[in-house]
Amino acid sequence: MDIGTTTGIALNAGKAAPAKAPRDPGLEKAAKAFEAVFLRQMIGAMRASSMGEGIFDSSATEQFRDMADAKTAENMAQTGKFGVAELLIQQFGARATAAQSLTAKPEIANGSAQAPLAITRSEAP
Repeated sequence: MDIGTTTGIALNAGKAAPAKAPRDPGLEKAAKAFEAVFLRQMIGAMRASSMGEGIFDSSATEQFRDMADAKTAENMAQTGKFGVAELLIQQFGARATAAQSLTAKPEIANGSAQAPLAITRSEAP
């Protein structure tokens, strides 16, 4: 019995990895930034669900905890372990590639296109 057929672990065994298309660096940066914001909100929600306050809790410690949470979220997003940025890149990268493949029609590009018809209202006699 091949364990790969039941679990999907060995789906790409023996196959070469597919060539990756070049990525848009702006899209990649935006996706990682979104993942960092998402993780920061998740960490903040976990902190807000704590049962009680500590003996040293104050507005200053809360501010520093928020800054530490933000930095932790950025570091977590840079590792790419959660995959949110990768999914965004896959989804929006396909759309960007499709949009870039569209080209202007030749008759519009060379200026030979005709102006659209004007619709005028005719007065009744």
